[in-house]
Formats: sequence, C-alpha cells, structure tokens
Amino acid sequence: MASHDSRTTWAPEREIVLCRVIAAPRERVFTAWTDPKQIVQWFGPDGFKVENLECDIRPGGCWRFVYTGPDGTKYDNRMVFLRVEAPRLIEIEHGSDKDDDPARFHVTVTFDEQSDGKCVLTMRQLHPTKEQRDAGIGFGAVELGYQTLGKLAKHVGAN
Repeated sequence: MASHDSRTTWAPEREIVLCRVIAAPRERVFTAWTDPKQIVQWFGPDGFKVENLECDIRPGGCWRFVYTGPDGTKYDNRMVFLRVEAPRLIEIEHGSDKDDDPARFHVTVTFDEQSDGKCVLTMRQLHPTKEQRDAGIGFGAVELGYQTLGKLAKHVGAN
C-alpha cells in the first residue's frame, strides 16, 4: 500500500477554511501575496508585527519571519512555497522555523475573480491531525485569519 502525507490528503475534520470577498482586482490581491515588499506590510493578525528574515516567494522558495504578538510573545514561522500560479493559486507548507516541523500544515490559497472585478480569496489550511486543527481553532485561528484577510483587503484597497 502506498504511503500518503496526511498534510495533503483532504479531510474535513483536519481543515480550516476562510473565505473573503476583497474589493480589488484578482491580480492586485495575488501580487500582494507574492511581492516580498508587500506581504510584510499586511500579513498577520491585528496588533502583530512581522520581522522578515528571508522572503523568496516562488516554487521551492521560503519565507522565514518572526511574529511578535501584542503581548510581546515571539512566534517563529517558515513558509515553503510549493506552487505559485499567477494569478490563481498559491500552495504552501507553513510551520515553525525549523526543518521538518511535524506540526507544519498545508495551505492552499485560491484567487477567483467575480464578474464585478472583486476577488474571492479562499484559504484552506489542512492540518496533520484533527487534534492540531482543533487546537488551532481553540487558539483563535479562524478569527486571527480573518483579521489577516481584513488587513490584506485594506492594503490592496489603498493601492
């Protein structure tokens, strides 16, 4: 029997899905995700600061950064970009800034254009276990994720 990676096998009990309509063209929203100068301006929940360590947004590239929360707590992060298909899709492995982090999760971000020129952004997080997904929800991943998408909407609306 072939082995499978639990981070890429679809399973609703391990998934967090966020969706937001953003009043900006799809290309502008996609560029805000893939331009290293822009992503550091908006990425992260309200009150969090991003310290950029390395930002190479392309297939095989890596973004390493440290979040500092409002209470001063630091969170090290690493995103490895698996696919970047302008202007419709970004696929990422996201975890802490260490090799082979067992808690890393798979993220797929899709960018769809409405007929009125707005972008429908859907972000799917697939966690390795139901327990990790539940812990993320308990920590506030949904609310914090929507705060991040709100900051993105403001950023692209200002451009």
